[in-house]
Amino acid sequence: MNPITESAMRSLIDAQAAVPPPGLRAVSAAWDLRSFFENAKTYVQGIGGGLLMLMGAVGLVWGGVLLIKKLLGGQQHGGQHGWTQIIMLILVGGALGTGGWTLVSTVGSGGQTTIQELGGGTVIIQPWNGDAGHGIPTR
Repeated sequence: MNPITESAMRSLIDAQAAVPPPGLRAVSAAWDLRSFFENAKTYVQGIGGGLLMLMGAVGLVWGGVLLIKKLLGGQQHGGQHGWTQIIMLILVGGALGTGGWTLVSTVGSGGQTTIQELGGGTVIIQPWNGDAGHGIPTR
């Protein structure tokens, strides 16, 4: 390789190394409100997701303990917690323990989609005269 080609190849390799790979965004160190709120949102989602996963793990373990107590307790000690409560603790605890913030966000976005589909995506605001549609005059 001649020196010019070698220099051009080195420059090309250095330029490609400076560009972040697809799917990764560069972290902004700007001091503006937008960056502050984006970073705060990411931080809260991370901490909140961790707390949800922790609560899910606790619910899963507690549901297992109650299940064993119910099965081994017989008539005397088994009647304190119903089967429905135990099953829901295990199911919801397992879902939150594995899903965390992702699960809650997905359920929330599904609810938003359902509300938009039911309402046609528009909100209708009607004037209100204080009688709540009962025909009672307001004076």
